[in-house]
Amino acid sequence: MARRAPRDDAGDRDLRIGEPERTSAGLPGVAHGLAAGLSQMGVRRTALTLANVNQPGGFDCPGCAWPEPAPAHRAHAEFCENGAKAVAEEATLRRITPEFFAEHSIAALAERSDHWLGQQGRLTTPMVRRPGADHYTPISWDDAFALAADGLRSVAPDEAAFYASGRTSNEAAFLYQLLVRAYGTNNLPDCSNMCHESSGVALTGTIGIGKGSVTLDDIHRAKLIVVVGQNPGTNHPRMLSALERAKQAGAKVVAVNPLPEAGLIRFRNPQRAKGLIGGGTALADRFLRIRVGGDHALFQAIGALLVEWGAVDTSFVEAYTAGFSEYAASLRTLDWAQVATATGLSREEIEATARLFADSEATIVCWAMGLTQRRDSVAAIREIVNVQLLRGMLGRPGAGLCPVRGHSNVQGDRTMGIHHLPPPWTAALGATLGFAVPPRPGYDTVDTIRAMRDGRLKVFVALGGNFAAATPDTAVTLAGLRSCALTVHVSTKLNRSHVVPGETSLILPCLGRTERDRQAGGDQFVTVEDSMSAVHASRGRLAPASDALLSEVAIVSRLGRRLLPESPIPWESFEADYRTVRALIAEVVPGFTDFEARVGDPAGFTLPHPPRDRLTFPTASGRANFTVSPLTVIEVPPGRLLLQTIRSHDQYNTTIYGMDDRYRGVRGGRRVVFVNPDDLAALGVADGALVDLVSEWSDGTERRAEGFRVIGYPSARGCAASYFPEANVLVPLDSTAAGSQTPTSKQIIVRLEPAPAP
Repeated sequence: MARRAPRDDAGDRDLRIGEPERTSAGLPGVAHGLAAGLSQMGVRRTALTLANVNQPGGFDCPGCAWPEPAPAHRAHAEFCENGAKAVAEEATLRRITPEFFAEHSIAALAERSDHWLGQQGRLTTPMVRRPGADHYTPISWDDAFALAADGLRSVAPDEAAFYASGRTSNEAAFLYQLLVRAYGTNNLPDCSNMCHESSGVALTGTIGIGKGSVTLDDIHRAKLIVVVGQNPGTNHPRMLSALERAKQAGAKVVAVNPLPEAGLIRFRNPQRAKGLIGGGTALADRFLRIRVGGDHALFQAIGALLVEWGAVDTSFVEAYTAGFSEYAASLRTLDWAQVATATGLSREEIEATARLFADSEATIVCWAMGLTQRRDSVAAIREIVNVQLLRGMLGRPGAGLCPVRGHSNVQGDRTMGIHHLPPPWTAALGATLGFAVPPRPGYDTVDTIRAMRDGRLKVFVALGGNFAAATPDTAVTLAGLRSCALTVHVSTKLNRSHVVPGETSLILPCLGRTERDRQAGGDQFVTVEDSMSAVHASRGRLAPASDALLSEVAIVSRLGRRLLPESPIPWESFEADYRTVRALIAEVVPGFTDFEARVGDPAGFTLPHPPRDRLTFPTASGRANFTVSPLTVIEVPPGRLLLQTIRSHDQYNTTIYGMDDRYRGVRGGRRVVFVNPDDLAALGVADGALVDLVSEWSDGTERRAEGFRVIGYPSARGCAASYFPEANVLVPLDSTAAGSQTPTSKQIIVRLEPAPAP
């Protein structure tokens, strides 16, 4: 049974709506996680594979970037339900062979759902779509690399872009940016551009480093943890164990979100008997049902109250910060009517929350994409920094700033230089290997799509990911990919990007995180960096899904040899033994001295973070910076709603594990929109009605997503939510966050129009 991929593509045919759940994990979580493994891997493979997830000597879960406890404190099952699903997706026994592509045309595959495509199994053979063809056909690795290299040599370097996914290892990411810069461009868009770019911009400008300042031990020691715009029960379930431990030590938890989420209501820890058969642990002491986009106003109001009450750590502010006087002066004119409109919260709710900040000696604020994908996202995160600086919550145990990253190595990719702006250390890298790093900025994700649209980009290469499904303005993105002369996708599974090929398109199948990586120098391991700057090894154990698979390191190295044959870069050595890659990283990337020895520790090592470690701030002022940002309120016309895109519980980013979202009571479908029942009554829309979502933008344009089932849901008034990638079509390419250019997927003004009956 595990080998059988679904033939039927049900879509929303079996959609059913029930009551949302008020607890997370527990026995149902165990059952669903194991069911995913059994259906894809079988009994023995499931048991052997899950036993190695996040364990010393095992592999890092490809599902998320939440850190692991010290080896001595790790559970035997150090993974969550969605981690089990992620492993099952990769370690599946299902296979896509050349016969599959002979049977299915590209046009036919393009009609299939994202879920169906992903469920077909692992890619096994390099495939090519030749100009004018409607089928992929097999190609040898040598011919594939020759075709890719010829395509890249036929264009100017800035006419090519090289995308990277956050699942890529440190070693592969480092070699990828080396290849791209030696080729002659900084066009390195990545998945961070669409998720936490706003966090990096805000943190770099205020504390001098674009990473969070806390460790897992800080979470355990915190007295107040504020979770903003984040749904850990679905997106980072192992975080719930850390919150439970903090609660047991006396911490208070505040959830700030437009929708109530089961994971922050009550957690039934499957590692404990109480969690399996008991009532579990209530997590959130306070839930602020904030209006979409109201976080900027909320934290500005909290800052104003703390200053008014004198709840300021004056010694910290004077010793380590700049700009406090200007910031405090700006708060004196705070318009509380605007705050109420922006947040949908009462002043009493805000004051009660501010009291928790004032009374806490160790506070952590966590956030995710609920904060990062709006026009004022950078300003909103800066307001969080302001509040934490007021209270002296940097460089203190149990305190700090905690952006929670998604993909397992999204932070490591950035550390390794996957960025359209070359890090300072790349100059030394170029000098060491005999090439000049191009000085001009490259394309980020949005600029890459614009360049495709405008005919300025002719070759697109992707190291992992699903660019077509992850990006905004779906029609523009798909047309852009199809307009390329050459598209190249390094992938483990079939996805939407493969069915919108360029004139010529390559699919290059690679090893997954779970698989043994044997090279000329012996069995290899790779490394990753989690959300809290800890670097550790990852070593797969399974036999590869196909003898034809290459590792990402090998693919990048072989392409480098073909593309840059006269270069002194030792690509062959890099492929043969990854220790040579880590030696070069240790030589040029700050924080990686003695890389090989330090990563040999089962616990790995934590990269330096000057604000956390020494209360030093690598900013222009040499201090942490308070900032002043004018309060903006999103204006929503009458009869409209403010919509945000979200994930379902059977989803991780663009990977759709299944068609259910059981925590929200949705089964058998994805084209749904969650709306407060009072808003439905005011709009005259029946619960269960079928509607089109029509987004409205300030430039007068509209975009339509068709055929969504309305669900009455206890969300904030005036707000709505729907899943991505289905709702990506509603977001224009040019609607981005100020300062970070992240698409505004959490700021979509929509109207609901009756849809034709199916």
